[in-house]
Amino acid sequence: MLLRKGISIYRYSCTRGLSSKSAILMSKQNDILNQIKHEVVESPASMAKESKMPSKPLELKTKPRKPSKKSAFKSDNKIESDPEFKMADWKQNLGQWIIKIFNIDMDRSRAGPVAGSQYFGECKRQGLYYPNEPLSPTARFFYETLKLPMSFSQHFQITLLHYWILSVRMRAMPFKYGRNFQQKLVDRIFRDMELRMADELNIKSNRIIENHLKDFHTQMLGAVLSYDEGLMTDDITLATALWRNVFNGNPDADMRHIEALVGYVRGQLYVLNKMTDREFGFGKFTFVSPEEVVKPITRKQEEELKRRAKEEFAKYTLPSQKSVLSLDE
Repeated sequence: MLLRKGISIYRYSCTRGLSSKSAILMSKQNDILNQIKHEVVESPASMAKESKMPSKPLELKTKPRKPSKKSAFKSDNKIESDPEFKMADWKQNLGQWIIKIFNIDMDRSRAGPVAGSQYFGECKRQGLYYPNEPLSPTARFFYETLKLPMSFSQHFQITLLHYWILSVRMRAMPFKYGRNFQQKLVDRIFRDMELRMADELNIKSNRIIENHLKDFHTQMLGAVLSYDEGLMTDDITLATALWRNVFNGNPDADMRHIEALVGYVRGQLYVLNKMTDREFGFGKFTFVSPEEVVKPITRKQEEELKRRAKEEFAKYTLPSQKSVLSLDE
């Protein structure tokens, strides 16, 4: 449940535990959420904005290269770029027939459009920026409130953080599906970076682009490991990982800003922890704005959300909508 402008609302109709071990550890270590069970607290954005602690933006050694143009958010493909696009009825019927006759595993096939497209877009948009264009609320949080530099590398770190948040939930899915979802998302993120470096940053050398991608891949491995350690230990360890990666190890970073980002991350993980495999696998998740507060829900509310979810999926009767993913865990 989220608190928005003092009004309590349901954020997602879902309930899910990452795993019995992970849920216990998160329950013990999620200090920020435990503190707000009986009190109203500030959103991550408000917490960071009200900080009076001295801070100094990181001074970059080289001036960031600005995008020379704006490329398509995902692609120029109508199916992906146009939310109103609808395939011809005969094509839909043929597709449904093929899925039924060949008994296609739709949970595996769904990883492409859900993880490789929808969740990729969710990760990309959080820190996306272009010169002379207004920032989204989440991008304002990172660049204006947290005072992070607007650069291609910084956008990668923000995208990487949101990838990791989703990967935590993906790893809690049945292994063969979770691994596929992760791979589709990673592949799409790096393919998009490759295209943007060539198209938006005008890097013409494939060798230079390849070297950058190798460096980003190394950064990803280190960041995921450090974030995982923070997830399984405590908020101090997670804060250290966020400072080292998102804040670039800036010795003059505002500690209150880092605390606000920890709250932001923990809030996303809590919402994901309440999602069933099926709802997550069907792309029902969107990141919570840093201007909102995530508040733990009661057992009664969880049961009500579970009931609503089952009612919704009972209407999914097409062959392409079949799923073996759980609606109870």
